[in-house]
Amino acid sequence: MPARTDFPGVLELLTHAVESVGGAERPGQVQMADAVGRAIRTGEHLAVQAGTGTGKSLAYLVPAIRHAVEKEATVVVSTATIALQRQLVDRDLPRLAKALRKPLGREPTFAILKGRRNYMCLHRLDSGAPDEPEDAQLFDPFAVSRLGKEVTRLREWASDTETGDRDELVPGVTDQAWRQVSVTAKECLGASRCPIGTDCFAEKARAEAGRADVIVTNHALLAIDALQGYQVLPDHDVVIIDEAHDLVDRVTSVATGELTSAMCAAAARRCGKLIDADVADGLLEAGDGLALILDDLPPGRMDELPRPLQGIIPAVRDAAHRCITALGSDRKEDVEGATARKLARSLLDEVHDTAVRLLEAFDEDQAHQRDVVWLSGDKYSSNPRPPALKVAPLGVAGLLRERVFNQHTTILTSATLTLGGTFDTMARQWGLPPGAARVEQAPGAATEKEAPSDDSGPKWTGLDVGSPFDHRRNGILYLAKHLPPPGRDGLTPSTMDELAELIEAAGGRTLGLFSSMRAAKQATEEMRGRLDFPILCQGDDATSLLVQKFSEDVRTCLFGTLSLWQGVDVPGPSLQLVVVDRIPFPRPDDPVSSARQRAVEARGGNGFLTVAATHAALLLAQGTGRLHRAVSDRGVVAVLDSRLANARYGGFLRASLPPFWPTMDPKVVREALRRLDAAAPA
Repeated sequence: MPARTDFPGVLELLTHAVESVGGAERPGQVQMADAVGRAIRTGEHLAVQAGTGTGKSLAYLVPAIRHAVEKEATVVVSTATIALQRQLVDRDLPRLAKALRKPLGREPTFAILKGRRNYMCLHRLDSGAPDEPEDAQLFDPFAVSRLGKEVTRLREWASDTETGDRDELVPGVTDQAWRQVSVTAKECLGASRCPIGTDCFAEKARAEAGRADVIVTNHALLAIDALQGYQVLPDHDVVIIDEAHDLVDRVTSVATGELTSAMCAAAARRCGKLIDADVADGLLEAGDGLALILDDLPPGRMDELPRPLQGIIPAVRDAAHRCITALGSDRKEDVEGATARKLARSLLDEVHDTAVRLLEAFDEDQAHQRDVVWLSGDKYSSNPRPPALKVAPLGVAGLLRERVFNQHTTILTSATLTLGGTFDTMARQWGLPPGAARVEQAPGAATEKEAPSDDSGPKWTGLDVGSPFDHRRNGILYLAKHLPPPGRDGLTPSTMDELAELIEAAGGRTLGLFSSMRAAKQATEEMRGRLDFPILCQGDDATSLLVQKFSEDVRTCLFGTLSLWQGVDVPGPSLQLVVVDRIPFPRPDDPVSSARQRAVEARGGNGFLTVAATHAALLLAQGTGRLHRAVSDRGVVAVLDSRLANARYGGFLRASLPPFWPTMDPKVVREALRRLDAAAPA
C-alpha cells in the first residue's frame, strides 16, 4: 500500500483532538505541539517547560501519534511516576486513539512496558529454584508461613491472569514472595531456550509494545535500556521524556551499585550443588569477612578506600570470579541446570562487577573520578539496616548524551526545567551543550533534517510556553526577610510564631513543606497546641489518605516532607497557603551531592551553585507549584527562610520560581490571606 501524502498537520489534528475530548485549545499547548512536531521532523532535540494546566500530554502525544502512524514507527514516552503512566494509558491515550482514528485512517495503538521483574515468570513458578528466606526469617516461622501462603496464592493467580503484571494483583504480595516467581533480565533464560518461552508474559508484553505506535514506560527502564549491553525497549526513533526534571536522579539510581555480605551469601547459596562446595564456601567466607569489617566502619562517603577494605574487596572479587569460572558454560540439553546456573551467575556477576567498580573508583584524582563510594546503614536506629557499600556515578551526562541523544530524537518536558531563568543548568546535567540552538529552515525544503556536522554536542532548542495561570495576579510570594536564618536546632520560636499567624490568617487551608521529618513533626506538635484547625502530618496515615482528607476539609492543614513537595495536586479553596520552612539544600552529608559538589570544585567550578543551589531550585519550583493547580486558584507561597531574600544566591533561586507578586511585608500577606479566606467557600 503506497504511503499517504495527505496526512493532516499537527495543529489540525490537535484542534480535532481537543474538540473530540471536550476541551479548549490553549496558546501554550498549540505552541508546544507545533514545536514537538518540528523537532520530530528535523531530528533536533527539544526541551519544553510547560506549566501546570498547559495540557502538555496532548501537546506531545498528538505529534507523536501522527509521526508513528505516518512513518509506521514507534515512539517511546517515558515518565517518572506511576500516576502519570496510568493517566496516559487509562485516560489520555484511549481518548486520543478514538478521536484520531478518522483523520489518520486507522486507530493508533499504544502499550505500557515495564521491567521484566514486574511480570510473573511461568518457568520460575513451575520449576525454577526458589530463593532461600533471608537469615532473619529462618528463625521466624510466621514469616516463612506467610511467604508460603503468598506463593500459593501467586500460583493460583497464574492460571487466572492474562498479563502476569504484578500491578494487577490485588491485594499485592511482599517483594520476597514476588521474587520467587519472577526473574530479572539477567536471570532470564531467553524465549528461545525457555521451555515455556512461547507463553512468557514479559515476552508477550514486549511483543505487544513492539507492534504499538506509542510505548509508555518509565525513566528506570529507559536507563536500563541505555546502560545494559542488550536491548530492552523495542526499536524506536523518538523518545519523549515527561517529568524530565526527575530524569537525572532516576538514571543515577539505576546506575548505583551495592555490595553487602548478604549478597555474597545469597550468591554462594545459589551456586548450591552446581559447583564444588569448597569454591562456594570461599565466597561465603569472604562475605563473612566483609560483614565484620563493615560493622566496624563509620557510615558516610569514602574519599579513599579504608585499609581493611583494600584486602577484603579483592577477596570478594576473586572468590566470585572463581565461582563464575566453576559454573562453566550452559549446556543446551540441560534446561533445568541452565535455569539454576543463570540465577546463580546473575548474582555472582553483580557481586564481582560491583567489587571491581568499588576498587576502580579510587584510581583517578578527585577532578577525574567517575564514581562516588559510601557506606550506608544505621545499626543504632529504631529500624536498623545492615551496612552496605554503595557506588554511584558522579554524573550521567555522558551516558545520556551517548545512549539517548545520539540515538534518538528526544523531547524533554516538565513544568520545571528553567532554573535561574535558563535551561542551561538542566542541559548540562543531561549532557546537552549549554545555550539552546535555534535553527529555522525555509518551508518546503526537501528535508528538514540537517546534514551531519562536526559541531560538538547534539543540537537542541529550549522553549518555555508559559502557563495559563496568571501568577502575578493570583499568587503572592512572601519572603520572610526579617526572620533569623534557620539553624541546626529545629524551627526557631520566631519561625513558629510566623507560621501560626499565617495559618490563622488563612483559616487553615495550608500545605506545609518541610526540609526534614523532624521539622514537620515539631511544627505539627506546636501548631496543634496553638491552633484550632486540624493539623495532619505525613506518617500519621498513608500519604494518599492524608491528601484526600486535606482536600475534603478546607480548614485542615497538611505538613510533610519530600513526597509532598512534588506529589500533591489539590485545586480549589482547600489549599490557599503553601509554607516552606527552609531552602531545600541537600544534606551536607549526602554522599552523592557532596561528592558531585567537590568534583566541580576540583575542576575549578562553583560546586555550591552547580549542585546544591540547583537541587534547591528544582525542589523549590516544584514545591511552590503546588499552589496553582487550576486557573481559578489564588493564594500565597510563604518562604520562612530569610536567605531567599538576603543571600547572594537568592536571586538564582527566585528566578527559578513561578512569577508570583513578591513582598516582604508580613502585614500585607496576612491581610491578603484573610480576604481570600473570607471570599472562599466554607
